[in-house]
Amino acid sequence: MNSIPKVGIWVAILIAAFVISALAALIFHAPSLDLNSVLGDAYYRHVTYFSFYQASLSTLLSVGLAIPVSHALFRRQFKGKRLLLKLFATTLVLPVLVGVFGVLAIYGNSGLLASVLAHFDEKLPFSVYGLTGILLAHVFFNLPYASRLLLQALETVPEEQHKLCAHLGMSHWHKFKWVEWPRMRQQLPHVIGLVFMLCFTSFATVMALGGGPKATTIELAIYQAIKFEFDLQTGALLAIWQILLCGILSLSIQRLAKPVSVSTGSSAAKVIVVKDSMLSKLWDWCWIALVCLFVLPPLVMVVISGLNVDIGKVLSDSNFWLSLLSSLKVAILAAAIALAAGMAILTTSRAWRLRQQHVRADQIELIGTIILVTPGLVTSTGLFLLIRSFADAFSYALTVVVLVNALMALPYVIKTLSQPMLHIAQQYKLLCPSLGMKGWNRFKLVEWRALRKPLAHAFAISFMFSIGDLSAIALFGSQDFRTLPLYLFQLLGSYQMNAAAVVSLTLLILSLGCFSLVELLFKANSRTPYADS
Repeated sequence: MNSIPKVGIWVAILIAAFVISALAALIFHAPSLDLNSVLGDAYYRHVTYFSFYQASLSTLLSVGLAIPVSHALFRRQFKGKRLLLKLFATTLVLPVLVGVFGVLAIYGNSGLLASVLAHFDEKLPFSVYGLTGILLAHVFFNLPYASRLLLQALETVPEEQHKLCAHLGMSHWHKFKWVEWPRMRQQLPHVIGLVFMLCFTSFATVMALGGGPKATTIELAIYQAIKFEFDLQTGALLAIWQILLCGILSLSIQRLAKPVSVSTGSSAAKVIVVKDSMLSKLWDWCWIALVCLFVLPPLVMVVISGLNVDIGKVLSDSNFWLSLLSSLKVAILAAAIALAAGMAILTTSRAWRLRQQHVRADQIELIGTIILVTPGLVTSTGLFLLIRSFADAFSYALTVVVLVNALMALPYVIKTLSQPMLHIAQQYKLLCPSLGMKGWNRFKLVEWRALRKPLAHAFAISFMFSIGDLSAIALFGSQDFRTLPLYLFQLLGSYQMNAAAVVSLTLLILSLGCFSLVELLFKANSRTPYADS
């Protein structure tokens, strides 16, 4: 590349301006910036404590259980393992309220477990609303994903080391201690940090399953202050407090963690199980069965519950179709914008990397992932306050929701495309200029052919993330504009469980349908350089 493409720089400037505008609005509505008013208030101290407490417990359970689960999956082969791992890789971007509905269908007061216990004249020993429900939902989403990440770390163990362990007659424990655990330990800080941040900034889960003031996080307190109490200054102050905490956590995680590549496939070497015994087999299969019994039933219940007598009533309701149309519009536009913005940023960053200007490349990619420090609800809050100062905020609802969702999906796009785009540039950096190939011709003949799979995967993840998001629409939603997640939340709030089940099934079908379409694109592109990446 003879020159640095400037399109990525302009996109980064627009993203920075977008976020800075939201932050400026927050600061304007909290001019004193007196965080002592947050720390001095007993309720907000409790909210902060609960945010850390539930995130810590969720992380401990998710990652703690993921260690034996990933180890068991690493050692055992069985029919359906590939499908199970693909499911594990998608739970993180599964529409949150679909997972919440599945958890309610199993563990709720009128769920499957309660029905079984009722036959024995017993009651559920816990309530799904409150801390227990939040933990169940967080583990449902994060245990499979953490297991998948740790499994990838184990898959990097060379085949020669497996053979050497077998040759030396190592026991299971010694092989785990000296060979497998060091690989997992390298990635644990990243996995712990990722899961903790996801749980700390969780909004839809806590909003649906929180048990009142005792189970409220900072993000939910922001939403309540603005939406219900219309206390703009408190909402802005809490949003700034949230950004400050997220920034500290993000910097701490960055120092401790090493990046982990995420893929749905497996290129693992053949695993040689040393001194296999009935006890070790039982241990492994118990953990595999446990994670299957925890993850699969809620999804199965979403399907079973969705096929109920009210399906015709819901499908004939205009509110359902308007919400579905809004969701598709938001998801397609947000995914397209995120994909275009991610490619623009990466085109510029890879040009800098080819010139060995790695610091600049890292900085522009960091701007693309700024939403990790400023959560979607916080950014939406700032934009709501900004627009409200000169116009009706709800008239810009679609634009803001699309842009915030695109910004939230952008880190996933950058993570998915960064390495493939860089590798293609390194491979053809001399050939393309020698043939006079640049611009659209280069993209059509080289980039598109090689990057169809990662591009489709990035679009699918962005689509799934946007179609299931509740944080942006929570503030801007109204009777005239609402997406399926907001419609589902309203149905759950009014205890219309049959109708909610149909909407949950619709969201699940849309998400899985999108990924199935991507699978077809994978097969169509199976001979390209990145078909198996």
